[in-house]
Amino acid sequence: MDHDPSDPPGPSAPILPASAAGLPPAGVAAPTGGGAVLGGGAFEGANRFDGLATWQPSIRSADAELLPDKPILDARVRDTLRNDAYVAGGATLHKDNIVGSLFLLNAKPETRILWGAEDETWEREFQEEVESKFTLWAESQSHWADAARINTLTGLVRLAVGVYTAGGEVLASAEWMPNDGRPFRSAVQMIDTDRLSTPPDRFGESNIRAGVERDRRGAPIAYHVRMAHPSDCAYGNLDIDAFRWRRVMAHKPGWGRRNILHVYEQNRPDQSRGIAAMVAALMEMKMTKGFRKVELQRAVVAATYAASIESDLPGADVHAAMGADATSGNPSTQWAMDYLAAVNEYSGGAKNLLIDGAKIPVFMPGTHLKLQSPGNNGPMGDKFEASLLRHIAAPLGVSYEQLSRDYSNTNYSSARAAMGETWKFMLARKKMVADGTGDFIYRLWLEEAINAGGITTLRRRNAPNFYDGLNAEAYAACEWIGAGQGQIDPLKETQAAILKLKNGLSTKEHEIARLAGGDWRKVARQIARERDLDESLGNPSVYDRDTRDAENSLTATPRENDA
Repeated sequence: MDHDPSDPPGPSAPILPASAAGLPPAGVAAPTGGGAVLGGGAFEGANRFDGLATWQPSIRSADAELLPDKPILDARVRDTLRNDAYVAGGATLHKDNIVGSLFLLNAKPETRILWGAEDETWEREFQEEVESKFTLWAESQSHWADAARINTLTGLVRLAVGVYTAGGEVLASAEWMPNDGRPFRSAVQMIDTDRLSTPPDRFGESNIRAGVERDRRGAPIAYHVRMAHPSDCAYGNLDIDAFRWRRVMAHKPGWGRRNILHVYEQNRPDQSRGIAAMVAALMEMKMTKGFRKVELQRAVVAATYAASIESDLPGADVHAAMGADATSGNPSTQWAMDYLAAVNEYSGGAKNLLIDGAKIPVFMPGTHLKLQSPGNNGPMGDKFEASLLRHIAAPLGVSYEQLSRDYSNTNYSSARAAMGETWKFMLARKKMVADGTGDFIYRLWLEEAINAGGITTLRRRNAPNFYDGLNAEAYAACEWIGAGQGQIDPLKETQAAILKLKNGLSTKEHEIARLAGGDWRKVARQIARERDLDESLGNPSVYDRDTRDAENSLTATPRENDA
């Protein structure tokens, strides 16, 4: 590699002769020519015979493995999401457990970076003003945050989580909307990731991978986006924009404002695009759906026939024993007809062949009635389907019980363990996808609001410039309140939360957000309002500080409660 003047200087290394450049150090044993040992080396997994003989995967780069198969994988995942109720329910679980019904901003400005010292008063005033104004704009039913004017902030974040679940990546652009009376001109345009592709005239350029143009270090510098979805030119809906591309810079030249949000998780270095985690279970998903279909068909067929008549009557060999020959008719048939005629004549006037009005059928000897039960399980039954569902639940990051909605064999301990593992997965997904989308939108809005003088708490002398140093990050620092974790046993979990608060191991902000997904400041204000109203009306208040019974019962240990 050529030396880059911008690279930091380092100790000079001795230059080896050309003849020694490719040789290992002296004393190091290595196979001649660097080839693999025949039959494998010290690892059994490298065995080239026996059951592993046909397992010969190739070594390829991340993009070489992913990009050729991404279109078919994305199509199959989407087809599964459309047509498999379990998988669709698992994707909905992501939205409900990460975002919930309201995605709230919790501003956390870094006052030490901005002002050089902690300023609790200014921080509190900034938080309350910014959160109120941003939430009014972001959750307005005018849908200011969405350039398409369809979703609120919560809807955009839920959309991002759903798209990420289906395709492993999220794509959106920052837009500067016309001045048509809207309070702020910043908005976000969600983009279908299918539109991110390399233009035909740029094929062969090594710095463009599936529409992502990168510099020599791999950092994205531009994105090539089709003006319309590639399928919009099919089925008679000819759209010329499907053959046009727009090159969008990753950041605004000059001051670095982000133009594109591209969220995906790298599984390997040099990976340019994302892929859904559930592709690892696509085969199990297809098998599970096929298994359920076959089981349903079997049940329908079984339900079509309420009963069957099974007979042990003899066949051709018995016919011969009865004296039949090739030219005569079937003697067993004639015998059966005579027998049934006699039974019919006998039972026609009999009164004792009925029980409570229900008729008792009479069959030929060796013949019996078998009632069909459409609910009978197949040879593999529920255990096989449960095994397949566990394979599906694993890449979705949810428990089997949550995916299948089957809690029949679940106790409190196992439910808590499953919820804990799911919650860790959801927190990681929330930080990357939901918080990443929220941060992108919030920073666009905050930058415009500050530049327009819309933040009154910054109307003071020597307010830090948004673009200096780390000030932009310090102003826009925040957390997001999404869905609460939920509770299995509200009493035990409330006791645990109170004990943590009393012992300084947690905060109201954290516990209220975790249990209910709420804003602790709004909860505190509402409690104060209710207490004041109770006092004005002379009603006993549940918030009365002198009332200790409820508090003592909640903070008591489980053994004290049992006593």
